[in-house]
Amino acid sequence: MPSSDTSPGSSYAVAVDIGGTFTDISLLDRNSGAMWRAKTPSIPSDPSQAFMTGVEAVMADAGIAAKDLSRVLHGTTVATNMILEDKGARTALVTTRGFRHVLEIGRQDIPRHANLFTWVKPARPVPADRIHEVVERIGTGGRVLETLDETSVRQVAETLKDQNVESVAVCLLHAYANPAHEIRVVEILREALPDLAITCSTDVLPVVREFERSLATVLNANVMPGVSNYISRLQERLDEAQAASPLLLMQSNGGVAGTEAIRVAPALTALSGPAAGVVGAVNAAAACGIRDIITVDIGGTSADICLIRNGSIALTQQGKVGAWPLSLPMVDMVTIGAGGGSIAAVNNDTLAVGPHSAGARPGPAAYGHGGGEATVTDAHVTLGNLPHALLGGSMSLDVDAAKRVVSDNVAKPLGLSDEDAAQGILAIMNNNMIGAVRTISVERGHDPRDFTLVPFGGAGPLHGCALAELLGISQVLVPPAPGLLCAAGLLAADMKAEFTRALPTAGAVDQDAGEAIVNGLRKKAEDWLDAEGVPASQRELKALALLRFHGQGGEIAVEWGQTAQETEDNFRSAHKSLYGFVLDAQIELVTIRVEAVGATEPIKVLVLDPSARPDPLQSQIVHWPGGKQETPIYDRASLGARNGISGPAILIQLDTTCIIPPGWIARVHGSGALVLKREAG
Repeated sequence: MPSSDTSPGSSYAVAVDIGGTFTDISLLDRNSGAMWRAKTPSIPSDPSQAFMTGVEAVMADAGIAAKDLSRVLHGTTVATNMILEDKGARTALVTTRGFRHVLEIGRQDIPRHANLFTWVKPARPVPADRIHEVVERIGTGGRVLETLDETSVRQVAETLKDQNVESVAVCLLHAYANPAHEIRVVEILREALPDLAITCSTDVLPVVREFERSLATVLNANVMPGVSNYISRLQERLDEAQAASPLLLMQSNGGVAGTEAIRVAPALTALSGPAAGVVGAVNAAAACGIRDIITVDIGGTSADICLIRNGSIALTQQGKVGAWPLSLPMVDMVTIGAGGGSIAAVNNDTLAVGPHSAGARPGPAAYGHGGGEATVTDAHVTLGNLPHALLGGSMSLDVDAAKRVVSDNVAKPLGLSDEDAAQGILAIMNNNMIGAVRTISVERGHDPRDFTLVPFGGAGPLHGCALAELLGISQVLVPPAPGLLCAAGLLAADMKAEFTRALPTAGAVDQDAGEAIVNGLRKKAEDWLDAEGVPASQRELKALALLRFHGQGGEIAVEWGQTAQETEDNFRSAHKSLYGFVLDAQIELVTIRVEAVGATEPIKVLVLDPSARPDPLQSQIVHWPGGKQETPIYDRASLGARNGISGPAILIQLDTTCIIPPGWIARVHGSGALVLKREAG
C-alpha cells in the first residue's frame, strides 16, 4: 500500500516512540488539532506488544477504532540496540580480492577524548573468517579492470552455507563508480542462498571511502533480519486490529519512509528516536515564533543535544552509533551517556556520574524495582524535585529507597549530607551536558547565549533552567508534552529520502556532467515518491553538491547551482561560515545528492484560552542550591494562556516534571508551551 493512502475521510494519525523504559504514544486529529497521549512500559523482549498496547489505549481515549487511522508512525531503537549490544544477525562480508582487511585496518584516528596509549581498537562487527573475496576489479573511474569471475562467487556461496550465516553484505571496490559487478554478485548469492538477507553497498551508501562504505553495508546487513522481522510483527498486529493505514518509520535524517524502503536499508533508522525529538522541538518552537534553538533531550540513559539555526535541521554524514562511524545522512547531534538512570558512584574519593545507567530494570531505586545504586533520578527525589508519584499518579516513588542509596553510595563515602551529595550528583550531570552543548555551539562558532534552550524528554525539564544558567542562556522553552515530544515529532515529520552518487573521480565542477547525474537522481527520487504515493503538490526535490578544497579529507554539502560558478560560490560561502576562511586551492566535486521530500500537512495548533492562575495542588520541601524552601506544586494541565508562575515551583503532568527554580518565571504561551526567563533584578 502506498504510504500516503489513507482511510476514506479519516483524519487520525497515531505516533509511537519506543524507548528503553517507556513507550510514548500520541494520537492526532488533523482536522481539529485535538491530541490524545499515553505512556506505557516498554517490553524489551517484544517491543511490538507495547506498541499495540499504547495504540489501543489512546484509541480508546479518543473513541475511535484502528480502521479510523490514516497513518501509523513509528520511531524505533531496534536497529540501534542491535548495533550497540552486538545482537544483530550472524553476518558475512563479500569483497574484492585483496581487500578483505579494509574493516580491520579502519582509520588512523582514535575516538575523541580517548587515551592514545591505552585505547584498544574494538572488535570488528564481522570477524576475519567471515570475510570472503571474489575475483573482480573495477577502477576508480568505473572502468572494468578485471572481469567478474562468477565461479569465485559460487565458491563463496558454498562457504557461506557451511558457516551458517544469516545475513551477507556485499561491498566491492569502487562499486560506487560502476555497480555492475556488485549487482551481479548479489544476484548469484540470492540464487544460491534464497533464505539469507543480502544487501550491497550500492543500495546503502554508494560513495567513496572504502572503510565507511564497507562498515555501513555490514551494519545494514547485521540489522536487516531483525528489523524485517520486527516490521512483520508490527504489521501483523495492525492487521489483526483491522488497521488499513500505512506504517511509516522514522529515519535518522528526520523524515519518515514506508516499510519497504526500511526493509532494504534498515540502518537508516539507527538514530530515529532522537531525530523525531528534534523535529518535535523545532515544531514547538516555531509555534512560539522561535527559530534559533538548542535542544536537549534527556531520557533515562542518554542525552541528545542539537543546535538549530533559522528553523533548519542540519544533517551530517559523520555520525556514529556506538563505536562505529555510520556515514548515512542523519540529524547532526551529539549524544552522551547522561540521563535519569545514570549511576553516581564514588571511586578513589571522586564522584562520577554516568555513562553507565541503571536501565529500565532495575532502574533507579525510587522506582521500587530493587535498584541498589544511586542515580540522577534518586538525587532529584532526595532533593524534593519530584512529586511522590509520576505518570498522573499511577507510579508511586519510593522516597526512602532513593534517599538510602544516595546516602550509602555517595554521601557517607564523601562525608557529605544527603542533600549536598544529591546536589553534587546533579552538578556533575549538568556539567557533563554543558560540555556536549559547547561541542555543537562554541566549537562551531556559535554563541549559545543567542539561542533558546529547549529541554525535553522525561528528565529534560528537570535540568533546563540549571543548564541555561551555566550557559548564560536567558530563555528556556518547554514544549507542551516534553516527555512525549519524539512521538509528536513523528506526527510533524515529512517523508524523506536521499539519493546519492559519487563521481568516478573527484575534480572541478563540470556543469553538464553534474546535471546528467542530478537528472538521474531526480528520476530515482520521483520513482520513490510515486511508490510512496506522495501527491505532486506535496513533493520537493533538492539537489546538493558535496565539495572540498583539494587536499581536504571531508566535504561540505551545498546547494547545486545553475552554473559551476554558482555552486563553487555556495561552497566558498559555506566554508567561510563554518571555518572562518577559504583556501586558494582548487575546488573538487566529490558527490551529488538529491533529497526528496513529501511534505506533511502542518499540525493545527490549538490556542489555549486565558484563565486565572490556579491554586497549587499541594506543596513540599525542596532543597534548592540556595537552601530549602516550601515549594508549591501545580498541575500544568490547569494552566491557561498567559498564566505566569514565579519560582520556586514544580509543574507536574503525565509525561514529565518541570521545575522552576527561585529567580525564574514561567509564562504559558498560547500554544501550551512554557517560556521561562530569569526574573528582573
